[in-house]
Amino acid sequence: MARVLAVHAHPDDVEILMGGTLALLAGRGHAIRIVTATAGEGGSAEFDPGETARVRQAEAAASAAHIGAQFRCLGFPDLGVFNDDASRRAVTEMVRQAVPDVVITASPADYHPDHEAIAVLVRDACFAAPVANYRTGPSPALATIPALYFTDAIGGRDRDGVRLKRDFAVDIGAVFATKRAMLAEHRSQAAWVLKQHGISDLGADMGAWSRRVGADFGVDLAEGFRQYRHPPYPKAAVLQDLVGEALLANP
Repeated sequence: MARVLAVHAHPDDVEILMGGTLALLAGRGHAIRIVTATAGEGGSAEFDPGETARVRQAEAAASAAHIGAQFRCLGFPDLGVFNDDASRRAVTEMVRQAVPDVVITASPADYHPDHEAIAVLVRDACFAAPVANYRTGPSPALATIPALYFTDAIGGRDRDGVRLKRDFAVDIGAVFATKRAMLAEHRSQAAWVLKQHGISDLGADMGAWSRRVGADFGVDLAEGFRQYRHPPYPKAAVLQDLVGEALLANP
C-alpha cells in the first residue's frame, strides 16, 4: 500500500484536476490524504468568510469520504498563500506528518496566485522534509524526498495562455462517476463560479476538460501530470507504476 498526498490551494481544486486518479488509487487500496492550503473563504458572494470557510471545509470532507480519504485544511488565507519561511515550515511539517510515497500538487504556472504559491511551497517542502536540522515541529524528518508530481493547470495554460506540457496522463473513464460525485459535494460553488468565472455548471465544465485531456491521449476521459525530476528529487516512475494499465503515455 502506498501513501499518496494530494495538495492544492482550495476545496474543489483537487477534485477537478486529480480526483479521478485519486479515486483509482483508493480503489486499489492505497491511502489517500487530501490537503488544501486554504478553506476557500473568498469563494462566495453570499456568506461571510467564516461561514464560507466552514461550509467549504465540510464539502471537502464529504468529497474525500467518497474515496475513504483523509481531509485537512492548512488554514492559510484565501488569496494569501505565499512562499515565506513560516509557510514553508508549515507545509514541510504537513509532509513529514503524512510520510508520503507520492506527492501530487498544483501546477507552478496557473491562473491563480494561490495555485502557483502552493506548488512552490510543496516542491520546496518535499526537498526540506528529509533535512533533519530544518526544524518544523514534532514530526521527524523523512528518510528521503518523496516522488513529486504536478497536475495540469486550470485550462492547461499559464497566465499568458501558453499551453503547458505534460509527461503523461491517467485514463479515468472507469472512475469518472466517482470524480463527478466528489466534485458535486462542492455545492456552495455553483453561484460563485457563475459570478466569478462565468461557468454555469462546474460539473459539466470539469467533464469537458477531462474529455479534452482524454482526446489528447486517444481515450474518453483523462487527467494530465508532470513529474518533477530535478536532482535530488526521485526519478523513479512511482505514480506511473501505481496507476498501472490506466497510464497513458504522451502521443
